[in-house]
Amino acid sequence: MQIGAIFPQTEIGSDPAVIRDFAQTAEGLGYSHILAYDHVLGALPDREPKLWGPYTHESAFHEPFVLFGYLAAITERVELVTGVIILPQRQTALVAKQAAEVDILSGGRLRLGIGTGWNYVEYDSLNEQFTSRGKRQEEQVEVLRRLWDEPIVDFDGNWHRIDRAGLKPLPGRRIPIWFGGFSDPAFERAARIGDGFIFGGGSPDSAQALEKIQGYLEREGRDPAGFGIEAMVNYGDSPQGWAGEVERWREAGADYVSMRTMNAGLEGPRAHIEALERYWREVGG
Repeated sequence: MQIGAIFPQTEIGSDPAVIRDFAQTAEGLGYSHILAYDHVLGALPDREPKLWGPYTHESAFHEPFVLFGYLAAITERVELVTGVIILPQRQTALVAKQAAEVDILSGGRLRLGIGTGWNYVEYDSLNEQFTSRGKRQEEQVEVLRRLWDEPIVDFDGNWHRIDRAGLKPLPGRRIPIWFGGFSDPAFERAARIGDGFIFGGGSPDSAQALEKIQGYLEREGRDPAGFGIEAMVNYGDSPQGWAGEVERWREAGADYVSMRTMNAGLEGPRAHIEALERYWREVGG
């Protein structure tokens, strides 16, 4: 079981020294990876149709690929995980290029978690269609993998056309693509074409979802042992329960857990670094 740290996007602030210290502390303690959420734009919530997600125009987010370029330069071992990039609101070829570059410059440390998101305002602002995002995501995964694998790609799909073109430099490997989400289509899609799944919810809901994914894997004839599972756990929960929560996920078959310090009532950015240290003493050490 690998234990990672969730980058506290909305609470860490913009001081590069604090961001550096967070990443280097996580790596120095022994955390296996740093996972970062993604949003390009936040929207005013007072609108119809209502936005059901937790973030607004007041929520701060560092762009994950740019952030990982910085983290790659100041760390040596820790894996860099998007958890998740909202793939269908981004240009696929550009994501392929950005991901390849991060993977190259980090020495093969990128794991690309992808999702479809919930913020239709963000989609509209990025000139992408919200209603087709699930189906487009499937085609995007195919395009990403071909662009990483093949020097010249000739592709004509429902949403993408590449006329004999390719990336250079190539990443040198097929970057792992893990899915996230909360719906049956997301579970099925992950089991069919993904390398793993990142659960963002609590243990009871995630346990039911894990059973569904395992069923879809069986239907696809895929070995569950070759499919990764990651769960998120909260620093804000009772410290007495931290180790037990990790152990429950281990018993359920998870390969990774990521610890979230956001929304735990911590005062100031450096309190997140102290939380890394305390959690590791209780669980990681």
